[in-house]
This record gives sequence, C-alpha cells and structure tokens, in this order.
Amino acid sequence: MNDALMKQMKERIEALKKLPGVGSKSIKDVLEENGFTRRDFLKWSAAMAAMLGLPASFAPVVAEAAEVSDRLPVVWLHLAECTGCSESLLRTDAPTIDDLIFNYINLQYHDTIMAAAGWQAEENYEEALEKFAGRFILCVEGGVPTKDGGEYLTIGPEAETGLAKLKRTASKAAAIIAVGTCSSFGGIQAAYPNPTGTVGINKVLNKPVINVPGCPPSAKNIVGTIVYVILYGQLPAVDNFNRPKWAYGLRIHDLCERRGHFDAGEFVEQFGDAGAENGFCLYKVGCKGPYTFNNCSRERFNQHTSWPVQAGHGCIGCSEPDFWDSMAPYEEPLANKKFMSVDADATADKVGITILTVAGVAIAAHAALSAIKNPKE
Repeated sequence: MNDALMKQMKERIEALKKLPGVGSKSIKDVLEENGFTRRDFLKWSAAMAAMLGLPASFAPVVAEAAEVSDRLPVVWLHLAECTGCSESLLRTDAPTIDDLIFNYINLQYHDTIMAAAGWQAEENYEEALEKFAGRFILCVEGGVPTKDGGEYLTIGPEAETGLAKLKRTASKAAAIIAVGTCSSFGGIQAAYPNPTGTVGINKVLNKPVINVPGCPPSAKNIVGTIVYVILYGQLPAVDNFNRPKWAYGLRIHDLCERRGHFDAGEFVEQFGDAGAENGFCLYKVGCKGPYTFNNCSRERFNQHTSWPVQAGHGCIGCSEPDFWDSMAPYEEPLANKKFMSVDADATADKVGITILTVAGVAIAAHAALSAIKNPKE
C-alpha cells in the first residue's frame, strides 16, 4: 500500500517537474538565504508528513513536493473579509518554512501582495485565468454576498460582483480551497441578521470546495492543504463540513494542554483567580474547545509559540459554522445547546462530565455532543 502510494506521488512530482517554475531560485536557495539548513527543511518535511497522516518514510517525498510547489499556479481571490488570513500568514518578523514555501508557490494573482494595481492587475488576473485554465488552485479568502445579485461586493474597474468573479474563476480552477471561516461558512458577514446575504463559497459553486476555516487558520493548515494537493493530485478526505480530516479530525478539547485539569475537575472560576494562575481548564469561563474541531493546540500561531488557550482565554469556536451566533456569549459556558458539528470521544469526557455535574455546571450540550457519531463515519 505504502509502496504504491509513494510510487504514485513520485510520478506526480516528476510530471510537475516538467512544468515551468517561477523565478530563478530554488526553494533550497530561498531557505538558505533565510538561515534554514537542509536539516531544518527535512525536519519540516517529516513534521508535515506526520500531520498529513503519512509514515516518516514519506518525508523525502514531501520535501520534493515542496520543491516543485512553484510549478502549481495559484490564484488567490479576496471577497467579503478583513484580509486577516493573509495578514496572519504573511506578517512575520522571522519567516517560518511554512511562510517561505507559501511565498515560493506559483502565486499568479493575489490582490493584497501583488505589485500590480488597477488595469495592470486586472490584466494579470485575466491572463492567469486563460494561461492556466484547468491547472490552477483557487484559494478564496472571504464570504460571498448574494443578496440583490451580489451587489454588496463589486471588484475592479468593471464593477464585477464578487459573486460573478468567484463563479467565473472557479469554473476554470483545478481545485478550490476556502481559506478562513468567512469563505468556508460566511464568517461575521453572515452573522444575524446577515443584511448582505453572505454565505460560504461552497453554497454558490457546483464544484467541490475544501474548507480550511479559522479566524485565521494556521499557516500549517493552509500550506498543508496545498502540499496535499501537490502530493496526491486530488483533494483530501473531509469531515461533514468539508474540512480536511488530517487538520480538523479532533476537537480542540481532545488536544488541549489543559485537558488534564478538565478531567481532574480543576477550573478557572473567573479570569485572574488562582485557577487562572495555575493554568486550570477554561471551560467555566466560556472555552468552546469541547465543540470545536481544529488542531490549534498542536500547530499554534505566532511562530508556533502560543495560541489563545495557552494565553489564558478560552477557544471561541472560530472554525465552526456560524460561530458568531452559535458560540456566544464567548466568556460563559454553553448549556442545553445543540450543535451541528458532531464527532467526539465520549469515553474521554466521562470523568470530566461527572465532576462538572457535581460542581453544578450545566454541561448537557457537551454530553449530548459526545454521544452523537459523525453521520459520515
């Protein structure tokens, strides 16, 4: 099985090597210029292989996939959003290997970071669409307004609606990735009463869309999804919300560094108390980790140094659909609430549930969630 898979990946990489790349530098040159050694790169490849659920023996193949990432054209569209996903990926004082590989990919069009502007930018966009039709990966950041024909978002000198531009671009894409919660599920623009009729892009397209939600998602999940497409030539296995299982297969709660305190019944009762100083579980001050699927605690943010729960505030559930409405209030525990996202480890929660019941904390939603199986499994 592994031999056949490795052969398939190598054949795909060899095919990509025949395509023209961009620039005159290899990823090896780029990494060396930024102080990374070959050893660092191989360590990154091994970690990426593990994250994608591949054996350690696939690390060299993952490294080869990163080396040919400039062969796969990428078109990046911005719709209704704050550009926070791009900002999160690009704003760094010391680029990580993930950042550098993102910079190295064959990025044909990106509103925020491209040097061109105005008519020249539009020409670049049209040229990329024609030149790489059927070959490029489309990454979309932002939800798409649909009310009144999408008139609440227009782009470019022709005032083309975001809805029309998205459909036109997607029709020529080989694969579509929704980057961030806005493009995946609509984001804050879709919060009640949603005056612009904003939705996630999968609601208006008739092609498969991989959702990489988060506000913002980690660089690892974005780059990992692109590397997966390079390796396999197809989209990854997904959960019931079209999120890659290798990144969103477990709850925040399952991977949380404070999970031991939850099981032991040790909770922060209010911000700043002794429990907070001792790093106790944040469930009682509103952590939505039991309802949220993501790998934040493993991959972290800001050069992989920290994430919200480590910093002392509970998860707000930003990678779940409609979290602005369904997860509020953010600093109070939820009770008697049913969620669409279901897939939990009931056994691991039993101890914590019992303790919480004794403590008088309403955790009916947590218990209900843990008892329901994913309908796709």
